[in-house]
Amino acid sequence: MKLLLDECVTRHLKREFATHEVHTVEEAGFKGLENGNLLRAASGRYDVLITVDRNLPYQQNLTGLEISILILSAKRNSYVRLKPLIPQALNALATIKSREIILIQSK
Repeated sequence: MKLLLDECVTRHLKREFATHEVHTVEEAGFKGLENGNLLRAASGRYDVLITVDRNLPYQQNLTGLEISILILSAKRNSYVRLKPLIPQALNALATIKSREIILIQSK
């Protein structure tokens, strides 16, 4: 599965998804694109956008796009806070469907 890490996600999480093909927004050549343009650019090229932007589902419509969104939500967006969410995120990736939005929250 091809994953795209949003600019707001620490690049250190890339290694946690090592069983997948993972690129940062910068590596993909999408740096600086706003959410709608980013989703359109990534659609069909990546299967899932991984972000920490909880507002994204309310701001963007995935109709007509071929990409899903996985949102990681913790008290802070640091590697230390997001890393415990990885097992749940990997489980979600195993079953995520096209255009599905999944939220993984810390307790």
